[in-house]
Amino acid sequence: MTTTAQVLTGTHVLVTAQRRSGDLALALARRGAEVDVAATLGVQAHIDEDALLARTRELVEDPADIVIITTGIGFRGWWETAEAAGMADDLLAALARSRLVARGPKANGALRAVGLRPDWVAESETSSEISAFLRADGVAGARIAVQHHGSGDDGLEADLRGAGAADVADLVVYRWGPPPDPAAVVRSVADTAAGLYDAVVFTSAPGAEAWLAAVREQDAQDRVVDQVREGRLTMAAVGPVTAEPLHVAGLRPLVPDRGRLGALVRSLVVHLGAEHGGIPTVAGRLRLRARTATLDHRLLPVSPGGLSILRRLASDPGAVVSREDLLAALPGGSTDPHTAEVSVARLREAIGPHAPISTVVKRGYRLVLADAGVRP
Repeated sequence: MTTTAQVLTGTHVLVTAQRRSGDLALALARRGAEVDVAATLGVQAHIDEDALLARTRELVEDPADIVIITTGIGFRGWWETAEAAGMADDLLAALARSRLVARGPKANGALRAVGLRPDWVAESETSSEISAFLRADGVAGARIAVQHHGSGDDGLEADLRGAGAADVADLVVYRWGPPPDPAAVVRSVADTAAGLYDAVVFTSAPGAEAWLAAVREQDAQDRVVDQVREGRLTMAAVGPVTAEPLHVAGLRPLVPDRGRLGALVRSLVVHLGAEHGGIPTVAGRLRLRARTATLDHRLLPVSPGGLSILRRLASDPGAVVSREDLLAALPGGSTDPHTAEVSVARLREAIGPHAPISTVVKRGYRLVLADAGVRP
């Protein structure tokens, strides 16, 4: 019986994140995936720690009416900075006197980890939802502090000032920087455009935008869009905010119900391992991956030529495909029909004694489906 750990066997996944990329890659690898990491953006600590501590002292001395926490990593960085300066207890007391608003489950979790409970959580993880909620509730005359995410102010401060807030102070704990390995990003785009990945995974909107910019720079957008449209490539985003740049680019991303890494991994497992049901052949379910193929999640040692033959047969499951058509699908440009026969023989040998490929005399070859009732 196939276990959960096997369902991503044969898949190749690209992770574009730097933050927690190791955790994400490990979770996918445990389920059988081969994972490459090419962080599209780096995370830089805020360069002006003195200014951050000065803002923190202001909040300690005169707590804000409302404090908005937009990211879990940002709040933890702020907390660690305050703790190193001996201000953690004072900050905790000040925040306990403020109305706390969290942008999504990660910010919520970071607050709860230090014993704070937010007054309200924006489940869509968008600053626009926070703005709409506070404007409807009324912020006239309020003093507000906003811990920003890595790309800084996204218009939330201006919205709140426009709604009548007396003061809106910002606390930027980290910012996005250039990718740690720009060459890896370039390679990741080239390999994706060449069809070498089954999925590309994103954990932040700025990271998604940076990768898409690299796609445009390499003039690869049409090839990437075509693969997504044909179902050969899955774009996966941790939440709706991260997914938005992908939607705009026409890439229809997979988005889990909950904006967490665990939910993202589960969605990929279901989508690539279970929902990607493959083709039911007499030898098991055939799944064609970007670089290989599996039968009932068992990796097949097929060559690039063998994989090309499987793709052509699977394009019309059960139908007869002529030697000429198989020859056209093979790399190398041979015009000798014997080349197709040799390639099919090698493919059968690689799959094993019950290879689900039958010869139709004088016509060609076909996949033998599970409901065909006979073995090849």
